[in-house]
Amino acid sequence: MSATLASLVCAVGVLGLFYLDRDKSLRTSKALWIPVLWILIDGSRPVSMWLGMDPTTPSASQLTAGSPIDRQVLAILIGTGIIVLLFRGGQVTTLLRKNWPIILYFSYCLLSLLWSDFAAVGFKRWIKAIGDLVMVCIVVTDAQPVNALRRIITRTGFILLPASVLLIKYYGDLGRSYDRWSGEVSNTGVTYNKNLLGVLTFVLTLGALWFVLRTIRDKNHPNRVRHLVALGTLLAFGILLLTMAHSATSGVCFTLGALLIVVTSIERFEKQPRAIHWFVLTVLIIGGFTVLVASDSVAHAVGRQTNLTGRTEIWQSVIPLVPNRIVGAGFDSFWLGARLETMWRLYPSLYLNEAHNGYIEVYLNLGAVGVFLIVLLLLGGYLNAVNSFRYEEAFGANSLLLAYIFTAAFYNITEAGFREMDVIWTFLVLAIVAANQFSKVRAKNGTSEVEKLSALQSRRSHTLPSNDLAPWLNR
Repeated sequence: MSATLASLVCAVGVLGLFYLDRDKSLRTSKALWIPVLWILIDGSRPVSMWLGMDPTTPSASQLTAGSPIDRQVLAILIGTGIIVLLFRGGQVTTLLRKNWPIILYFSYCLLSLLWSDFAAVGFKRWIKAIGDLVMVCIVVTDAQPVNALRRIITRTGFILLPASVLLIKYYGDLGRSYDRWSGEVSNTGVTYNKNLLGVLTFVLTLGALWFVLRTIRDKNHPNRVRHLVALGTLLAFGILLLTMAHSATSGVCFTLGALLIVVTSIERFEKQPRAIHWFVLTVLIIGGFTVLVASDSVAHAVGRQTNLTGRTEIWQSVIPLVPNRIVGAGFDSFWLGARLETMWRLYPSLYLNEAHNGYIEVYLNLGAVGVFLIVLLLLGGYLNAVNSFRYEEAFGANSLLLAYIFTAAFYNITEAGFREMDVIWTFLVLAIVAANQFSKVRAKNGTSEVEKLSALQSRRSHTLPSNDLAPWLNR
C-alpha cells in the first residue's frame, strides 16, 4: 500500500471511529476542544516542530530562548481557557480552594524564581505549567465531568494513536528516529522520542481500557456495540503502539495500571477502600522485594541494563550540581547555563535536558521542599481516589483516577514526568483534582457534589441571555 493510500485509509478510519463513538446524550461543553488541542500538542510535538522550524540538533541558546510560535499558540489556548473559567467563576473558586495542595505547589514554583539564575525563562515556563491547571479545571468543572474525561481521551486517542502507526509504517522520516552513533532505529510516531510515544500511549490506553470495561458492564448502554467497536479499536491501537515503542517504563506502567483497573472493578473492592489499600500495598511489597532480590534479572526482563540504561550514572553526575539542597535552582531553571554545558560535556551524545527521574528532577529545580510537596500531592491524591470508591455513583471514574496516580508515581522513577507540558503530568493533575473534588462526603440532603455542580451548570445555561458567550461555552 502506498503512503498516500495509507493516509487516506487512516483519515477515513479516524472519522469512522468518531462516528461510531458519537453520543447525542452527552451534554459536554464545546470548550472541551481547548484541552483537547492542548493535549494534542502536549502529547505529540510542538507546533514549531510540525512546521519544520525546530533545529534537528538542539543548542543551549535555543533551549533558553524557546520558540516564539509555540509561545503564541500556547498563549492563545491558555487565554481562551481562562475566559471559559471566568464564566464558571464560582465552581472554579470552590475547586481551587478544595485543592489547596495543588495551589501550594504552583505558588512555591513561582516563589522559587526569586533565587533562579534564569528567572525570566522560568517565569515563561511557569505560565505554561499554569496552562496544564487551566485545562484540568475546564474538564473537572464541566457539567458532565466523567463524559468530559471520556471525550478528552477518545478525541486525542482517535487522532494520535492511528496517526502514530501511520507515521511509523509509511513516513519513516517523521515516525522513526536514528541514533547518531549506533544507527539504532526507534519508533517515535507523532512524538519525537520513543519514551514520549510510550507515555502518551500508556496514558491513553489505560483510559481506553477503563471505558471498554465500563461499557461492557453497562448492559443498558444505548448503541453499546458500536461504542465497544470504537473503544476496542482504540485499545488495540494502544497495545500495538506499546509494543512498537519499546519503552520499558511505559510498558510496565500500563501493566500495573491495567491490573489496578481490572482488580478494583471487581464488586468485592467496590465501596471498600481498605481492600484497595491492601492490594496496592501488596503490589508495592512484591515489586520492591523483586527489585531488591533480583534486580539484575528484572532489569534485563524489561529491556533495561542493570544501571537502568545509564540512568544511575546520570543521577550520580547531576545531583552534586544542585546549587541548594533545600530549595534547588529555581523552577525549571537547573538545565540552563553552566550546569547544562557541564552535563553536555560529560554526555556529549545525549543532549541531556532532564535527569530521567521525576523526583530527582524536582529536587534539582525545587530542592527538598519541592520533593516534599510532590509527595504530598501524590499521597493526598491517592487517599482521595481510594476514598471515592465509597461513592461510585458520584463520579464513577475512581479506578482510572487511582491508576493514573499510581502509575505516575511509578513512571517517575526512571523518567522525569513532573514537569509542564508532559502528558503524564497533565493527567496526574487531572486525577488529583478530580479525586479530591468528588471524594467528599455527600451533603446532608443526600445530593452529591457532582449532582449539585451539574444542576448549577444547567441553571446557568438557561438563565443567561442568548447573546452572552457563556451558553456557547457551556453547551
